[in-house]
Amino acid sequence: MLLATSQVGRVLVDLGNLYVFVLLARAVLSWFPYSGDSPLNGVRRVVFTLTEPVLAPFRRLIPPIGMFDISFLVAIIVVEVIVSQVFARF
Repeated sequence: MLLATSQVGRVLVDLGNLYVFVLLARAVLSWFPYSGDSPLNGVRRVVFTLTEPVLAPFRRLIPPIGMFDISFLVAIIVVEVIVSQVFARF
């Protein structure tokens, strides 16, 4: 975990880390088949709404490798770089 120099920096670092957690939640949810009557539909909808604006551009640039979509891995790396290089400086 990175230490920021100000209160604003700490909040930004925490939000970045939270977003990485949401990206990981989306990856885990993608392993399970989608069912219209699942109790996780609300969670799935929120997670997909939060992550799709970031993942869509990566998906356009990075083709799937076989049946694996690695765009979320690249998105996680980019978010981590932004958090560690930019947000932690505040």
